[in-house]
Amino acid sequence: MLTVYWILRTITMDLGLQNLNDRHQVETFQSRASSRIRIQVPVFLRASDPTGSEFIELTKTINISARGACIASSHLLRLGQTVHLTIPAPTASSSSLVPNETPPITARVRRQEILGDLRVFGLEFVRPLE
Repeated sequence: MLTVYWILRTITMDLGLQNLNDRHQVETFQSRASSRIRIQVPVFLRASDPTGSEFIELTKTINISARGACIASSHLLRLGQTVHLTIPAPTASSSSLVPNETPPITARVRRQEILGDLRVFGLEFVRPLE
């Protein structure tokens, strides 16, 4: 998961954050094992809908931590469902330090909220990011 760390580090540096724990960008809660970073990172969501049809959707994170992420989706996901997230490859103008692809991040749906036409899902990574 070192690849994911470098991509998130590059994105936060591009936004002018000095580190991933910038106090203005991190939500901290007493009950959380790791801090959330409010950052929108584009991700491909691969999952199946309630009818069993597989889909791939380009969406974004709302926040992310070492143990999970909150994402927006136009699809319906089920609690406990396993999904896969992949960060799109950077463009040629991006830093050469960032690899061309990222391995899929496997996660489980732990919560959901419906906000109008938008569905928001809380995901827990099967293996925390390092």
